[in-house]
Parts: sequence; structure tokens; C-alpha cells
Amino acid sequence: QKPILLQGHERSITQIKYNREGDLLFTVAKDPIVNVWYSVNGERLGTYNGHTGAVWCVDADWDTRHVLTGSADNSCRLWDCETGKQLALVKTSSAVRTCGFDFGGNIIMFSTDKQMGYQCFVSFFDLRDPSQIENNEPYMKISCSDSKITSAVWGPLGEFIIAGHESGELNQFSAKSGEQLSNIKEHTKQINDIQTSRDMTMFITASKDNTAKLFDCTTLDHLKTFRTERPVNSAALSPIFDHVVLGGGQEAMDVTTTSTRIGKFEARFFHLAFEEEFGRVKGHFGPINSVAFHPDGKSYSSGGEDGYVRIHYFDPQYFEFEFEA
Repeated sequence: QKPILLQGHERSITQIKYNREGDLLFTVAKDPIVNVWYSVNGERLGTYNGHTGAVWCVDADWDTRHVLTGSADNSCRLWDCETGKQLALVKTSSAVRTCGFDFGGNIIMFSTDKQMGYQCFVSFFDLRDPSQIENNEPYMKISCSDSKITSAVWGPLGEFIIAGHESGELNQFSAKSGEQLSNIKEHTKQINDIQTSRDMTMFITASKDNTAKLFDCTTLDHLKTFRTERPVNSAALSPIFDHVVLGGGQEAMDVTTTSTRIGKFEARFFHLAFEEEFGRVKGHFGPINSVAFHPDGKSYSSGGEDGYVRIHYFDPQYFEFEFEA
């Protein structure tokens, strides 16, 4: 089946994200444009204009009213999803690397990079209190002096966040007190991506150490490991099957020296329980930087270093095969 090709960015994709219903797909890249698309046919619905640097992260709240973006222009911005109007602008002292809404959509968190003499911080703002945004004073700020946060997501019910670090460590920080609840180190290199399962009981990490690992959200118990022979940039869990999709490839700066065949730019599918690979999907002309399953599990999308986003719908056999299995 031919994928739907989304061409809305001039530079490499940094993150793609479905809203909860899955009718919209948000894409951000190393250009200042934030795009939103209809996932069913790949039609571009509109853009959120305002950033002046690469946009690293994007998130939409539970009822898709607001969109949150974080950028290398040292800002985190809140948008009205429907009109594209900028509702809030939080200025930071370094680039915003990760961002997200909590379960209720009232609290936002974002992490900033350790650069230009500034520490890495995670900031929490309550959107119900407009003065926090106006005065640029989060109700809580957690400093991470050892190793910068490269990916972070909210845990179940918005009680804590799960943060992955450059060093390969994983932390849980309480969203109420800011204290570190637990800390583990299963990866040997930087964690590139964290995504939770549909029911928020598990999450999967993608790392530069050529593996993706599955963990329990509350206990951080390490459950499964999916091994490849190249860095994994992104990993996602299917909402309906025991399937995992991994995207990666070698470092972006080495891409020009290898052919697309050797570069291993396919999306790779693994079985969640057996840790076995059962399929690959080719298509991108460079490493895949972000993958996401549609919330109904019938399609998945990938965004690559080549600046394209591809929406792949699964064949009917895919569903028959799984039910027989």
C-alpha cells in the first residue's frame, strides 16, 4: 500500500504527534514551522507561525483545544488548536527540548537544554493561573545538573513525569513536590525518545545504544529489550496489538557516506512479548527521527531526516495475521 507523503517542512523532522482521537497529526522540524494535518488523507489543515528557530517538540491536550511547542529560539508557546492563534509565550534561557500537557490539560511541563552556561531545568506551569505565564514564574522548577534531559513524558494521572537523560538514566519526578521518586540506568547511551502505551501502564525508550526498552510506568521495572544494529531515534507501542515500531538509522552526519540500502533507514516492527522482529518498511532517504502509531492502531506515521512525513496504512492481512497468531 502506498504511503501518504506529507511535504510541509524544509528541514529534518524532529517530532510527530497524533492527537487523542487520531484525526490530526502534528509535525515539527528543524525549521520554525509547526504543521497540523488531517491524518486520514494527508491534507494540511494549517500552520502555527511564530517560532524563529528549530522546533524540537510538540504536544496536544486531551480534547485537542490547545497545542504546545518548544523551540531552539528559547521559547515554549501555547496555541489555540483551531485558530492557530498564539495564546501564551514562555521565554527561557536555553532551547526547549521536550514539552507536554498533563492528563487534564491544565498543567504543562517543559525541559530546557544545558547550554550557554545555563543548567537543564524542568518547569511546570498551571494554565489555570494566568499570572504564572505572565510573570514567567513556574509553580515548580527542577534542576538537573548532572546530565541534560533529552526526552520526557507525563506518567499516568499526571502525578509524575518520566525523564530520559543524555547519560542513559531514567528518572521519575513528582509533579507536586518535584522530588526524584526513582532513578534507574538501563541504557548505556543517550535516550532519544520516550512514548507511553495507550493505557499509560508501560512506556518504551529509544536510545543511541542501539536498543529500545520497555518499562513499567510506575515501578520503572525493565520488562523487554528490542535490539538493532544502529541507534534508535524513536519507538512507539501499538494501541491494539503487541507490536512495537522502531525508527532510526546511523547518525545524520554520516548519512551522505552510505547508500540508502546500507544506511538501514527502514521502520522496524517487533513483537512486544517475544522481542522478535517480524517486518520492515522502507521509504525514507535518511534516518527516521520520530514514529507514532495512530490511536486506532490501523496506521502509523514516521518522520525522517529527509524532511518528509509518511503515513502508512496497514494491509487487511496485518490484522488477520495478528488474530490468527
